[in-house]
Order: sequence, then C-alpha cells, then structure tokens
Amino acid sequence: MNISAVRSTRKKFLIMAAIVLVCAVGYMLIGVRMDNPKLFWYAMKIRTPKLIVMMITAFAIGGASIVFQSIINNTIVTPCLLGMNSLYTLIHTSVVFFLGSGSIIAVHANLSFAVDVVLMGIAATVIYSWIFKKTRHNVLYVLLVGTVLTSFFGSIQTTLTRVMDPNEYDSLLNTLVASFSNINSEIILFSVILLAGVVFVLRKELALLDVLTLGKAQAINLGVDYDRCIRRLLLGVTICIAVATAMVGPISFLGLIIANLSRQLFKTFRHSQLIAGSALFGMIVLVGGQLIVEHVYSYAVPVSVFITVGGGVYFLYLLLTRKKV
Repeated sequence: MNISAVRSTRKKFLIMAAIVLVCAVGYMLIGVRMDNPKLFWYAMKIRTPKLIVMMITAFAIGGASIVFQSIINNTIVTPCLLGMNSLYTLIHTSVVFFLGSGSIIAVHANLSFAVDVVLMGIAATVIYSWIFKKTRHNVLYVLLVGTVLTSFFGSIQTTLTRVMDPNEYDSLLNTLVASFSNINSEIILFSVILLAGVVFVLRKELALLDVLTLGKAQAINLGVDYDRCIRRLLLGVTICIAVATAMVGPISFLGLIIANLSRQLFKTFRHSQLIAGSALFGMIVLVGGQLIVEHVYSYAVPVSVFITVGGGVYFLYLLLTRKKV
C-alpha cells in the first residue's frame, strides 16, 4: 500500500471516529438538564449503559458480518442466515408459552440472558460442528442448513404464538423486538468478557482471514489448515451473534448494512480495516438511530424498525447493482 492510500485510509478512520464521537456526545447530552446536578447524573446513569451496549453490539455484529461474508465468499449474506435470530425468538416464545410471562426465566433479565447465550452457544457448537463434518467441510451446505433451520425455528415459534394466551403474547412482543430502551447493565461485563474470550481464542484464525479469502487451494498451499480455520471462525461468528442478539434482540439487516458500507468505503482486502470500519459504521447507525428514536419519535418506534426498512432497501440496491460493481 502506497503512502497516499495509507493517508486516505487513516483520514477515513479519523472522520468516522469523529462522527461516532459526535453521535455519542449528542446522545449523552441532548435533553439533559445541565443546571441540575442530580438530574444530570441520573441521566448519565441511565444513558451510559445504553451507549456501552450499542458499542458492544456494533462491534459484535460488525465483526461477525465481515468474517461471515469472507467465509461464505459472498457480500450480500448476513450471519442471521445461521438461524440465531429465529432461535432467539423461539427460546423466548417457548419460555412464555410453557412457563408463563411471570416465570423467573422471563422476569429475571440476567437469567434470561444466560439461557439465551447458553442455548444458542450449544446449538451453534453442536449443530454447526456436526454439520460441518457431515458435509465434508462444505460451507455452502452449512449456509443452506442454516436457512432451513431459520424456517424451522420460525414455524415452531409461529405455531406457539397462534395458540398462546393473548395477554401472554402481549408481554412476549416486547422481548422479540430489538430495543435499547431497557438495558440490563449487569450483563455488560459478562458480554465483554465473553466477546474478548472469543477474539482471543480465534486470534490466529482472524490473522489468517486475508489468506483464507484467496481460496481453499491457495490457503492450503500457503500452509493453512483451511477446514479447521473455517470451522472455528464459523463457530465464533455464531457466538458473537448469539451474544449481541441475547443483549438487545434480533437485528437482522444491521450486519448487511454496516459490512457492505465498510467494504464500499475502504475497498481493501485487509480484514483488520474492514472489521474496524464495520464496527464504526455500526456505532454510527445504532447511536444515531437511537438518538432519533428518543428525541424525534419519543420511543414510539424502536431503532430496529428503521434498520429493517433501510436494510431491505439497501439489500435490493446491492442485488440490482452487484453485476455492475
């Protein structure tokens, strides 16, 4: 990379970091009573955990989306095709259907988060490790199975909601829509530790992403254990998505949006830059979107609705312009 390209990339990162900082400061300070110390610190106490969770979610989904697209070798797919979002909705629907909305799992936020992460982590480890071996390390078959599982989990969840008590269904809806309005600050530290553990365990595989995208034959010729790297990275992606989904709920199109924006802006094969750019775009979308939700729409519409609508339009744009790129 020449000096001008390095400077251009650095300038882009600085601009994005500045936008993130502006969004974060605006989110923390807009509408806050500066003249009243008690109200000021009360607002900071409420908004700080939300901001941290948005940053964690952006990093988890942004990084996982870039890695997943590189594994699949397709830039218009998202990790939600692995079925984690559908599994999340099925878990919460099953808890309310079989145990009730007043059960300890449904009411206790920490226990609910633990159940989500454990069940989705086990499903990812068992199902995808087994499928990866049975399909002779064919990633496309794994993607196909994930799509089938998404439909399967969705069908069961739909069946349960149809026969569920209407009052229980009303209480369930709040947990099925991604929202940053009510954040449990106690799960933040656990989520950071878990994501840091995933990054640490997969640090060697992440460093080999640039080589893996050259293709299986080229990677093997360069001494890379291709199948093992792909399997471990795929499990890491599902765990990251599981953590992000368990924290805030399913946000299907966020990964598609921020990963492709990062690729279009930086136009590089270096995954360290793509992942960082995707995470920064995620922070801008989530923090800026939540700022609009709270101060323009007065919490009437969750940020996930805007992401879903915008993501659908952006997905169509990518499909229509893909051949021209």
